[in-house]
Amino acid sequence: MPRKGLWHRRGAESRPLGRTAARPPRGGRRGAQPKVVALGGGMGLSASLTALRRITGDLTAVVTVADDGGSSGRLRDELGVLPPGDLRKALAALCGDDEWGRTWSEVVQHRFTSEGALHDHAVGNLLIVALWEQLGDHVRALDLVGKLLGAHGRVLPMSAVPLELEALVRGHDPRHPGELSRVRGQVAVALTPGEVQRVVLVPGDPPAVPEAVEAVLDADWVVLGPGSWFSSVIPHLLVPELLDALVATRARRVLSLNLAPQPGETDGFSPQRHVEVLVQHAPKLAFDVVLADQAAVPDQESLRRAAERLGAGVELAPVAARGDRSVPGGSPRHDPELLAAAYDRIFRMHGRIGPWR
Repeated sequence: MPRKGLWHRRGAESRPLGRTAARPPRGGRRGAQPKVVALGGGMGLSASLTALRRITGDLTAVVTVADDGGSSGRLRDELGVLPPGDLRKALAALCGDDEWGRTWSEVVQHRFTSEGALHDHAVGNLLIVALWEQLGDHVRALDLVGKLLGAHGRVLPMSAVPLELEALVRGHDPRHPGELSRVRGQVAVALTPGEVQRVVLVPGDPPAVPEAVEAVLDADWVVLGPGSWFSSVIPHLLVPELLDALVATRARRVLSLNLAPQPGETDGFSPQRHVEVLVQHAPKLAFDVVLADQAAVPDQESLRRAAERLGAGVELAPVAARGDRSVPGGSPRHDPELLAAAYDRIFRMHGRIGPWR
């Protein structure tokens, strides 16, 4: 009999809506922690990682590589490298809460301020790119940076090829609100005044990093989101080998929704609209749980119906930092402890039959 405790599962009644055949979890040694893979980019992924490292020691981040702005865009244009910014943010989020972790997190996030070429470059971006050039190996370099930082997990790019994001946008030109046009570049997509209809990657069939595919296939739980929906979340579903792994994995899957629409990219989107566009981009991908902040869902029944299209149930939990508008622009942010508690409850109550490895 499985031991009751942190990772104990309730009975079959906890199976999410719409999932007709549960994948059997792997067995293994008692007391081990679940293997968790989190996919995304930017501050959304950082929030998820900061929460997840509190509840598991076996954590891998798979990060989008389509950024073309700021320090990352400059390094990408000048050196032809992957944009390092979202990878850096993920590594910083995995730093511990002790003095070593806090110090190194601040160091890699530090940006230079000057009148010269170093202005606005992040220290971590330069460190990552230097190791890429020295070692010629994206994964090994990121592993070394993680070791230096004492990161509580591993960070991997979703692809070893620098990617561009291209969106089909309605009303990108405000003078022609009904017109469809193509918008190229992550920054341009994120800031469009129009409504994004669909996104693709350029090149259109990018290879996935093998270690990222392996991590997804070997996971117990996969968490997608939160984050910029069209530029950080959905791009993972546009890498064919990675999507195939997400469909084939025996892991349980959580879709973690944003706290609010993102001005420009998802302006005016309801929580259920976020789910619907994900279904549009990856109709064969099922989930077990859709996690949302209970205060951010004005129409719970509509979200439940949308989640059913993913084969998922809905978990509503207070995960936003209350009374805090510290993110630029006044956007709400996730509270790491509350988000960790929500993930912990999901992991305990959904989909577990036996002990983790």
